[in-house]
Amino acid sequence: MTSPSGSTLQEAADFLDAHPDIEAFDIVLTDTNGVGRGKIIRRHELKAVYENGRHMPISILGLDITGEDVHETGLIWDSGDGDLRAWPIPGTLTPLHGTSPARGQVLMGMYHLDSQPMTSDPRHALQRQVEEFAAKGLHPAGAFELEFFLLSNDRDSDGKGQPARAILDGRASGKTEVYSVDHLHGMEPLFSDIYAAARLQGIPAETIISEYAPGQYELTLNYRKDILRAADDLIMLKRLVRAQARRHGVTACFMAKPIEKYAGSGMHLHVSLLDDAGRNVFTEAKEGAWSSNLLHALGGLSATMAESMLVFAPHANSWRRFVSQSYAPIAPTWGVNNRSVALRVPAGDAKNRRIEHRPSGVDANPYLVAATVLGGIAKGMDERLDPGPETTGNGYEAADASRGLMPADWRSAIEAAKASDFLKTALGTDLHRTFTAIKESEYLRVARTVSELDYHLYLHEV
Repeated sequence: MTSPSGSTLQEAADFLDAHPDIEAFDIVLTDTNGVGRGKIIRRHELKAVYENGRHMPISILGLDITGEDVHETGLIWDSGDGDLRAWPIPGTLTPLHGTSPARGQVLMGMYHLDSQPMTSDPRHALQRQVEEFAAKGLHPAGAFELEFFLLSNDRDSDGKGQPARAILDGRASGKTEVYSVDHLHGMEPLFSDIYAAARLQGIPAETIISEYAPGQYELTLNYRKDILRAADDLIMLKRLVRAQARRHGVTACFMAKPIEKYAGSGMHLHVSLLDDAGRNVFTEAKEGAWSSNLLHALGGLSATMAESMLVFAPHANSWRRFVSQSYAPIAPTWGVNNRSVALRVPAGDAKNRRIEHRPSGVDANPYLVAATVLGGIAKGMDERLDPGPETTGNGYEAADASRGLMPADWRSAIEAAKASDFLKTALGTDLHRTFTAIKESEYLRVARTVSELDYHLYLHEV
C-alpha cells in the first residue's frame, strides 16, 4: 500500500540498518488531550507498519484524560469501535536515549481504511490549516517554548507537590531562583540527558533557564519553517523530558498550575508567515509602520480569543494559572516587547518579525493550539480585522475592560467553544465535536467530585 502520510519503507529500512541494536519501538498517536497512545512493537514488525500501517481502534481518539470512552464524541459505539489505520509520520522515527534494551519511537497519524485523513486526529487539523495557507502562497513558521516543573516524587506534609531536590547534590531550594545559572547546575545531569535525547531525535532544543517559581524551568526550541514539524518537536520534547526526569528519580510536571503559591507554566507559540520566496510577510515595508499583514493577523487572533480559550486552557487546572501579574494573560491585548499582553510582538530584527501567542498553558495540545492560532490569523487577514490600539505599560490593567467579553472559567470556556463557528472552521466539524464532548465529559467528572477542599471548608462549618 502507499502510505497516505508520505512515509516510505526506505525510511524504516535505512533506520534499521543504522541502528542494529534497537529491539523495539513505541508507536505513538497523539489524542485530543495531547496524550500519547499506541503500542510497543518488536523490531521485526517495523517494516510492516511502514508497508501497511497499523490497525488501531477509532475510539482511541474519543478518550478523556483518564483514558475512558466519551460516548458523546460519536467515535465509540456509533461506529462499532472499528479499526482505522495509523501510519508513520515522516521524519519522526528516532532512537530513544538511555533505554535498555535499546528502543526507538515513531509518531503516527490516523487514517480511514480508504486512506482519507481521520478528521478527529488533531495533527490533521493543523495540516489542513497549513495546506490552506499554502494555497495562498503562504507558509506558517514557528516554534514553541516549553515551561515545566521538576517535582519530587513525594508530596509535602500537606499532600502538595514540592520542587525536586537538585540531582547533583540533593540540595533543596524554596526560592524563585529566576534566571539563576548556578541553580541550573544542580540539575545538570538531567539537562545533559535531555539535550542528548533531543539530539538523537533531531529536536532543536536550545536555551534552558530557571523560570519564575521554585522548581520551574523553560526550554526553548529553534524556529522551524514548517509549523507542523514545530508541533511535532513539542510533542516529542515533552515525552523525552518526562522520560529522562523519571530516569533521574524526579517528576517532570506539565500541569498548568502545580503549586498554588507560584506562577504556572505556559506554552508560548512564536509564529510568522513566509511567502513562496521565503520572505516574512509580517516584516514592515518601512521603519515605523507595522505591516498590514501583521496587524490583521493580530486582529484575527484578538477577535477569536474568547471562543478559543478552551483550546488554550483545556483543563480544570488550566484556569488556576490565570492570576493577575503572573505572566498568564487572559484578554485579547497586544503590544510590542511587552510580557503583560496576550499577543506580544517581540523586539528585534524586522526581517524576523513574529507574533508570540502567550495564553496557552503547557497542558494544551500543541497541534490544536497551532491550528487555532493559524485559523485566527487567516480570519484576520481575510477579513482585514483591526487589532485595536497597542497596549503599553501594564497589560493586566488594560485587560480589565475585556473581562466581560472573555470566559471567566472552564465552564464558560466550554460553552463558548461549543457555540463557536470559528472553532468549527479552524478545527473542522468532527474534531470540534470530539474536543468539546471530551471537555464537557471531563468537566462533569470534576464538578461531581467531592474534594479535600470541600471537607476543609464545609465539613464542620455548615
